[in-house]
Amino acid sequence: MRLLVYEYVSGGGFAEKPVPPSILSDGFAMLRTIISDFKAAGHSVTTVLDSRLFALNAPLEAERVVPVSSLEEADAVVRKVAEQVDAVCLIAPESEGVLQSLVARVERTGTPLLNCSSVAIGKAADKFLLQEHVKKLGLPTPESLMFSIHEEVEVVSQSINENVGFPAVFKPLDGVGCAGLSLVLGKNDVSGAMAKIRKESAGKFFISQQFIKGDSVSVSVISTGEESLPISLNKQDVSLGTPDSNSSYDGGIVPFDSSLKRKTFDLAKRVVESLSGLKGYVGVDFVLSESEAFMVEVNPRLTTSYVGLRKVVRFNPAEAVLNSVLEGRLPSNQESVGYACLSKVKTPKPTIDAVKRTYDIDEVVSPPFPVSTDESACALLCSHRNTLENAKRGLDEAKKRLLGKSIGGRQRW
Repeated sequence: MRLLVYEYVSGGGFAEKPVPPSILSDGFAMLRTIISDFKAAGHSVTTVLDSRLFALNAPLEAERVVPVSSLEEADAVVRKVAEQVDAVCLIAPESEGVLQSLVARVERTGTPLLNCSSVAIGKAADKFLLQEHVKKLGLPTPESLMFSIHEEVEVVSQSINENVGFPAVFKPLDGVGCAGLSLVLGKNDVSGAMAKIRKESAGKFFISQQFIKGDSVSVSVISTGEESLPISLNKQDVSLGTPDSNSSYDGGIVPFDSSLKRKTFDLAKRVVESLSGLKGYVGVDFVLSESEAFMVEVNPRLTTSYVGLRKVVRFNPAEAVLNSVLEGRLPSNQESVGYACLSKVKTPKPTIDAVKRTYDIDEVVSPPFPVSTDESACALLCSHRNTLENAKRGLDEAKKRLLGKSIGGRQRW
């Protein structure tokens, strides 16, 4: 089949402004790996790439890579190519309606999409409505409250104190990743948390959520739109910062061994099947306490965990996504092989020649592209080995190979 695979961040979504290195590392890693898997399955792939990455000869296996220099140009290319291919796969954040809008535009072309429907994306992206829906299903989920970003601080503080309690988690209503995310320890942190949301999100509303102490995990699910199959439980290394510090996703482990795995799988399956239009790849986030799995969010799109998932499953996950959407068929083999460890690595901003040299490091999925306005860059690494201990060791060795070039001075880049 002829496929268009488009990832918003690396594909022109930030073409006329600085690209946040951490977000870019996620986006490019997902783009690169799913293109590789579609190619391995015998498909022909076209993609779109920010002209700054195109100039760096960013490592992609697509037959055709179209460089763009503006978001408008990217939108035009996506619309045009979508009408020429057999199916389209879109990867984008839900924040500010970006993913929903992209999907809706391609839906109007009539070309099959390997994505959740635009309506389902809208339902999943609204964190408060999603929490209310999950509560009606009778599933465990943190207590949540929704507020206007312009609400009085004292009103917010009092409502949280009476209904949710401190500490609490603040995040934008339609946020993605860790943008605007804060751990609020008490009333004195509320004003700062609201200011952080206003700075890092364009949304008008946010939610305050009961803080659950435990492991942050996700479930990778493949769905036909009617029936879903949980594939993997994944550990997420999330640093939850107070309002005056950054929250971040730093990597993870695929798969994650937990006594709550079966229960978490059952909950993820129920949530995905309860929302009409969720199909293809879906990520469901949970917090695992000692005895319970609390459903937190639904990501109606490819997630960074895919980078590790593809290393451990015994089937081609990109082809499984295509089969689930176009043929209503789910994988028959859920066995996994070994462990994959993912990690984001901050580096000094490399020279052009230096970043190209990192393309040959097998574990470097997303190189530290020198496209930020400051002196930093971010790479995403993935190590796969037969045991978790060996995977961690492989990751450490890859980090040393990557970082060794910058230790002792930028000249070595």
